[in-house]
Amino acid sequence: MSESTLTAKDFATDQDVRWCPGCGDYSILKQVQSVVAELGRKREDIIFISGIGCSSRFPYYMNTYGMHSIHGRATAIASGLKATRPELDVWIITGDGDSLSIGGNHLIHLLRRNFNVNILLFNNEIYGLTKGQYSPTSQQGKVTKSSPFGVLDHAFNPSAVALGADCSFYARTMDRDPRHLKEVLKRGNEHAGASLIEIYQNCNVFNDGAFFTFTDKETKGGSTLFVEQGQPMTFGENKEFGIKLDGFKPVVVKMNEGHSLNDLWIHDEQDYMKATLLSRMFDVPSEGSMPRPFGVFFSNDRGTYEKALEAQVVEATEALGIGNLDKLISGNHTWEIV
Repeated sequence: MSESTLTAKDFATDQDVRWCPGCGDYSILKQVQSVVAELGRKREDIIFISGIGCSSRFPYYMNTYGMHSIHGRATAIASGLKATRPELDVWIITGDGDSLSIGGNHLIHLLRRNFNVNILLFNNEIYGLTKGQYSPTSQQGKVTKSSPFGVLDHAFNPSAVALGADCSFYARTMDRDPRHLKEVLKRGNEHAGASLIEIYQNCNVFNDGAFFTFTDKETKGGSTLFVEQGQPMTFGENKEFGIKLDGFKPVVVKMNEGHSLNDLWIHDEQDYMKATLLSRMFDVPSEGSMPRPFGVFFSNDRGTYEKALEAQVVEATEALGIGNLDKLISGNHTWEIV
């Protein structure tokens, strides 16, 4: 079978998928298998690396090479792999606890270095594998097994973390919108650089309904804003609301009160300042307030780490010749103790 004829089923393994019935991870797995089947690449050239958590069982269910690594370190392992095998298509699967708690330091440095990898951050605002403790993205006041009187911590905003680390591509999508999820996954893979895709994922056992405001038919229209490149920002069941910029302050307007599409904020994925504004539209929406944005916030081509590394090695080899490992280890400065 040629790579061009691979289907999503060819990327399914013989392993039983061991997530709780109704978990949002099933939807994500299906869309990822569909996307990688369309890449036209050999399965042995596609790598999935995960850390620890419910999401991190992912490599078992992908018929590719992969590694179920240790807590928070998938980004470090993927960085080493991409540095030595830049031709591989590397995917990092992580959760809000894995990537933003013990793995937070590794995540931000991968983003600033800009390795050409795909990072899928499954955000369910809870520690699911360890049975319901609060995570870095759990909302203040949330009652969990480790916060019986409510979470005191201020929650992380993953989009702000990503942009603050100079991520070259950030997008947000959700498990219960498979069409949007698939399109965002494709966009992220096409990006030359570190693409961080945050996926709102429902944990129906320990944090059921955390994102229902954004996914249920009755509330989705008025609480979500799907941004598209070059398009005015409108939302609502019938696009009856729009967003204008009052200086650098986004404001909600009603389209039937004399406002036209020409008055609205036009989305530009390459505008970092406006992407930062989108990242701060993070409150739980209420009547008259900002909706939660979804889609590609920011995309910028700025050169990848592995290409810069390869160029530096070539330059050094041409200038100095093949190195001597023993000489490198001993260094230029030695001391004799008498």
